[in-house]
Amino acid sequence: MADNMDTGNPWLAHYLSYRRAAEIGYWVVVLTVQMLFNSITTWIDRRHIPFVEPLVWELSSSLTVGLLIPALVAFERRFPLHWATLRRNLPWHLAGTLLFCGAHVLVMMALRKAAYAAVGASYAPGPWASVFAYEYLKDVRSYVLILGALVSYRLLLLRLQGEARVLDAPETAAGTAPAAGAAARPERFLVRKLRKEFLIAATDIEWLQAQGNYIGIHVNGHDYLLRSTLADFLGQLDPARFVQVHRSFAVNLDRIAEIEPLDSGDARLRMKDGSQVPCSRRHRDALGGS
Repeated sequence: MADNMDTGNPWLAHYLSYRRAAEIGYWVVVLTVQMLFNSITTWIDRRHIPFVEPLVWELSSSLTVGLLIPALVAFERRFPLHWATLRRNLPWHLAGTLLFCGAHVLVMMALRKAAYAAVGASYAPGPWASVFAYEYLKDVRSYVLILGALVSYRLLLLRLQGEARVLDAPETAAGTAPAAGAAARPERFLVRKLRKEFLIAATDIEWLQAQGNYIGIHVNGHDYLLRSTLADFLGQLDPARFVQVHRSFAVNLDRIAEIEPLDSGDARLRMKDGSQVPCSRRHRDALGGS
């Protein structure tokens, strides 16, 4: 099936190798610019105070939001927002705005009090109820904007990387029973990418990685996403060939080139395509004699 594989996007492949650093850098830049702009506008409104005060206020706020973004990413993965889940998960996110604001206020105020104490001054935020109400109005906006950025980014990556799905079982003639296991173990998967469609063979899959509500299917140097859990998808593949080797990873045994034991009892799997997959100690027995 290698002839049917898309050649891929070199820019996208390069980006994905630096994806984590790019994502962190994006939020650092956004929060830094926001902090500077808010500090300047606050100082313009209160020119009777030194510029360092609004700078400390906004720095503590932006730093706290930055620390909360990974938690919001994990929360959105647990309660994803799309049309099929909107009614079920929207109430969770409404509650999430309260948790987000509460954590933001507590950490932000602690940072401000520590900064003021470091120069021998004191910081008096005012009545906590008023502070929370004021900050909540701003934090709801921040929560929605961050959530919108996360969802939009995920949809963009899906469009660029390609999303896979299991092919529907072939229709059978009237009165004829379908072949046993035909739907349970699909041989091929349909991938949609940038308005193109092509097939990949199940035997060409090298390894799988759980990614929130998706699994990443690694095939011939390309990654495609399929909406499924790792356990459910493994249940559709040949257990003699595909095994779970880590909480978040599974591999095609035929694609393992080398098993490198580690001092911790875990192992590192070097695949034939040059990639590496972690193998936890509790899953090493699944490798058998490979």
